[in-house]
Parts: sequence; structure tokens; C-alpha cells
Amino acid sequence: MGGIIFWGIIRAAILIPSLWLLYGMMEYKYWWWFGIFSFYGFIIHPAVIQYNIFRRDNDEIINNTLCSSCKYFDESAVICQKYDQHPTLKTLPCEGLDWEPKGTKNEETEIYS
Repeated sequence: MGGIIFWGIIRAAILIPSLWLLYGMMEYKYWWWFGIFSFYGFIIHPAVIQYNIFRRDNDEIINNTLCSSCKYFDESAVICQKYDQHPTLKTLPCEGLDWEPKGTKNEETEIYS
């Protein structure tokens, strides 16, 4: 997911100065429409396509692995937050030893309750 955001920022850094340069070359009422359509076509649409590819590539890991039911698994980045490693279909970062189901209480909250 970080790559999608990174390239969105890069595209915005290219698009904004380009639109600013075009501001003086076209009529004001057309410039706004051109800016809106170019923003969608150059930033939003590629980001949506990249996100769909990310979800398609990681769908099996998100839905069908032991990691996906663990409380340390971050679905948005497909990463084990405890070990800071990406699980794959063949390898689990903790090898299943530190797996904890989602929705369990932390030890800290049990102490204070």
C-alpha cells in the first residue's frame, strides 16, 4: 500500500506544477475542467488500479492463511506487526508459535479490569 501512496504523491508533484503552467495558456473555465479530469486520470484512476492489483495479488494470503486470523496481522499492509515481516502462502513469520486470535483481550487490560 505504501507504494500506491508514494506514486500518488509523485504524480501529484508532477501534475500540480504542470497545471499551474497551463493556467496562463487556457481559458479559466476550461482550465478547471481540465484540472479535474487530469487529477482523476493521472492520480486517482492509477491509484485505484494499483489497489485492485494489490488486493488481487494478496487475496489468498488475507483470506486463507493462519496469519489473517491473528491479532498481529495488518490486512492493509499484509504484514505481521509483531515480527514486522510479510507472510506468504508458504511461510509464516512466527511459524504459528505466537499466533493469537483476533478479538482477545490484551494482558494489560486484564490486569486493570
